[in-house]
Amino acid sequence: MAEASGKKVFVLDTSVILYDHSAVQNFQEHDVAIPITVLEELDNFKKGNDIKNFEAREFIRFIDKLSAEHKLQEWLPLNGKRKGSFKVLMNKATALDATTIFGDKNDHRILNSALTLKQEMPESKIVLVTKDINLRLKARALNITSEDYETGKIQDVAGLYTGSDTIEDVAAPVISELYEKGVCETAKVLPNPPTDNHFFILKSFKSSTLAFYNAAEKHLERVDKVTAFGVKPRNAEQTFALHALLNPNVKLISVQGVAGTGKTLLALASAIEQRREYKQIYLARPVVPLSNKDIGYLPGDIKSKLNPYMEPLWDNLKYIQNQFAETSKEFQKIRDMVDLEKLMITPLAYIRGRSLSNIYFIVDEAQNLTPHEVKTIISRAGENTKIVFTGDIHQIDTPYLDSQSNGLSYLIDRAKDHPLYAHITLLKGERSELANLANELL
Repeated sequence: MAEASGKKVFVLDTSVILYDHSAVQNFQEHDVAIPITVLEELDNFKKGNDIKNFEAREFIRFIDKLSAEHKLQEWLPLNGKRKGSFKVLMNKATALDATTIFGDKNDHRILNSALTLKQEMPESKIVLVTKDINLRLKARALNITSEDYETGKIQDVAGLYTGSDTIEDVAAPVISELYEKGVCETAKVLPNPPTDNHFFILKSFKSSTLAFYNAAEKHLERVDKVTAFGVKPRNAEQTFALHALLNPNVKLISVQGVAGTGKTLLALASAIEQRREYKQIYLARPVVPLSNKDIGYLPGDIKSKLNPYMEPLWDNLKYIQNQFAETSKEFQKIRDMVDLEKLMITPLAYIRGRSLSNIYFIVDEAQNLTPHEVKTIISRAGENTKIVFTGDIHQIDTPYLDSQSNGLSYLIDRAKDHPLYAHITLLKGERSELANLANELL
């Protein structure tokens, strides 16, 4: 019997497929079922340029290839060793009807499919898998076991990699050596080599310094406070972030922190500082309105439609520009970069299929991306391209993502300790005392 052998049957809803089109293949030897209602909903998502439209199309193609000359109402073996079987669940009447209890809508028809399967296979453990929290609660109210989709999910967000550490009681001669020579052997500070491109605050009894572990040279280097196009770091973490952003050997960077810590400002300032090294600077952010309340249709071209969502990026650009007099070369340089499209806003919806060479690419609010979307963006990188992801993993506006399953958390967890990658978590808000009040007290 399935339950006796530990085998389960997982019923997936639409949110799981739109999150990961290959989800049906990630349940090891267990069987997987899809309600026919999910296929109906996916039909509404198959057109468009967003990642979710791609996920819907890929899943539909997968099902078409899997079924081939078979009927989808039969259990079909999934390809691969130690894989279970797959089928599509049809709408059937059950003694316990979710549409009667909760109302007639697609979510409740999916619940009915799970109830039907539970009735037909009493010896098996039926588990509804959905990223919709409310649907999970309704399933449990009907005595259906329900879980979130765990693949790619970070288990310990509190222990997520921060990119920096403070080391106390460092020998004074070591700090002196870093000041005098700029480098020192790692063994003089740490018993084992640290994570590649990791940053340190080194403290002795009388002095301290900032350092990072050079992934290429395998030694510690002193980190100096530098200015990027008029923007000066105000704390150690901002100094670390600016060092990584200006480091030509680091091609992939993530900067995480709450509102007001300077993530976007530092990324944009460092991009403008390195404008001669790249053909263009791209700025992008997911189009997710606050509280998911859309502002409706907008007139004009794609640039006009995007501008309301991209205002935070323009605000940071104006802050950098306003540090200089209107008659200065620096002020005019930023204006020319925008006019000549050296610095431009680009929609993420059209990133698929592109090859981005010689580009400095900043993706803001990356916590609103799925892991697959982050992978898609990074895979577009060509020669001499640098990609920077910024965001706050605790401030997510997309309904089916959380601090454990979003693309930024996934990137930080998976990419750490790679010589091309650096990460820093910004801890202190520097926007204003008023903004800090909101973060700390409200």
